[in-house]
Parts: sequence; C-alpha cells; structure tokens
Amino acid sequence: QVQLVESGGGLVQPGGSLRLSCAASGFTFKHYATSWYRQAPGKERELVAAISSLGLSTNYADSVKGRFSISRDNAKNTVYLQMNSLKPEDTAMYYCSRDRSWGGRAEYWGQGTQVTVSS
Repeated sequence: QVQLVESGGGLVQPGGSLRLSCAASGFTFKHYATSWYRQAPGKERELVAAISSLGLSTNYADSVKGRFSISRDNAKNTVYLQMNSLKPEDTAMYYCSRDRSWGGRAEYWGQGTQVTVSS
C-alpha cells in the first residue's frame, strides 16, 4: 500500500533552518508528482511546494519563495523540503503528498511532522 513517512520537524529559532524528508513506498515513486502542504491550528491546509515526477518543474507558495526549496531523489524514493530563514508564521504541521498529476490534487498523505518556529 502507499506509504508516505515524513521526518525532520522540530523546534527552531526564527531565522533558522530545517530539512524535512518524506520517504515513499508502495508505488513507483518516479512516476508521480509530490508536494508539501502545511496546516496551522485553526487554518486550512495550504500548498507549500510541489515538484514534478522527474524533478524538472517546481512550484512554491508566494509566502515561501526564496526561502524554501523542494527536491527529490528518485533513487531513494524521497522528497525533501529545505526550509531557510524560518519565521514564526511557518509554524505548522507539514505533510507530504502523492499527487494525481503535476498540478493535480493530492491522492495520498503522510502523517505529518511538526515544525515550530519560536524563540
């Protein structure tokens, strides 16, 4: 079955960095676009970044452009989210997804990893 397991979250000070990882299994990873979403308490889940199946195309929310970078290693079935210059407003649960297509909706979700930005 499809499994997505996020890791790498934690508590970081404003201006700091974190690298999230999402290990995929149960499907042919290189055939699917993947994304990172986040959800803060009391807010809707929002798309943070997306990457196409071969990593040739990426897309970012305006709020993270220039600070976050999405990448993938198809040999390791893993997608990453490098987060730099973190702000308190980046605090949220972060989820990776397998997407139906590039630009399409998410079909499967991981369990999430918590990111807290606070001094």
